[in-house]
Formats: sequence, structure tokens, C-alpha cells
Amino acid sequence: MNFNKNITIFTTHYYVNMDENEKTLIKFYTAFANADAATMCECYHADIQFRDPAFGLLKGNDVCNMWKMLIKKTKGELKIEFSEVKATEYIGSLIWIATYNFSKTNRKVVNAINAQFQFKDGLIIKHTDDFDIWKWSKQAFGIKGYLLGWTGFFHKKVNEQALFALKKYKENKDAN
Repeated sequence: MNFNKNITIFTTHYYVNMDENEKTLIKFYTAFANADAATMCECYHADIQFRDPAFGLLKGNDVCNMWKMLIKKTKGELKIEFSEVKATEYIGSLIWIATYNFSKTNRKVVNAINAQFQFKDGLIIKHTDDFDIWKWSKQAFGIKGYLLGWTGFFHKKVNEQALFALKKYKENKDAN
């Protein structure tokens, strides 16, 4: 089923038969595909914890600020696809693919991500994205990523730069 040009959902479920938490995940990723960070953040519990290879562990408002920043950096050129949406009362998972141009190099990235979730009070309280950072770095940085993207040093640099960008985004956001 296609909702717009930026999102494709592949699922074997009918929406009316889905668990409420499956609906929450679909709401989150549909909002993501529509560059709607506010709706994405409505799906998160106030005590949200997010983790991925680039940012490491983020908590609370930093999680929503990360999504707002990433959406802003793609300048409307972001394609989100997701599939295999599964959720129970307490846990969930899905696979999503982000296609975009990496802002630092303007290189095209197609990043396949396995996402795991925990729910509390009908909201996402824990969100873990896992992806191959070496594969991502080869796309984002070219030969530099190919040669160094597998090293702990490079992973640390990516993490430091991601957190620095988030800090700058929050400072500029507060200044506006």
C-alpha cells in the first residue's frame, strides 16, 4: 500500500487487525516519511531511550531533537520504507530503509536498519536501531569510509560528530 511518494509499507497484516503498538509503529514511520517530527515524537514515552551506532544512547528530548535535526538536514529529500512490522503489548520490531544524501558529503546513502522497540503505556519507551556502520560509512564517506569505516576509531569519530551536530542543532533551535 502506498500513502505518498516518500513511503512504502510492505506488510501481510490488515490495518484493522493490528495490535495497537503495530499501529503506533506505522504512525511513527509514516510521520517520518512525511518529515513530521512532531507526530513521530507523539509516539514516544516521556522517558524514551534511543540507541544506534551513530548517536549511541540518547534520552528524553534529545531523541526528538535528533529526528528533527535529521529531517531538517535532508531538506525534504528523504525516502523511508518499512516492512515486517510486528508488535505485542510490550515489544516490537520492524525493518526500515532510509534513502538520502548525506549532508556532509552529499553522497547517496541507502541504509537498511533493524529496529527493536519496547512499549509502556501504549508508547515507545525504548527504540534501538541497528545497522552496518561500515556499509553506511562506505556510502556516506566513499573511499575514506571504505578504508576506515570498520575501525573503532572511525566509529568513535562518527559518534562524536553526530553528538556535536545535535548539540549545535539544539543551541540554534533555542536561539530561534
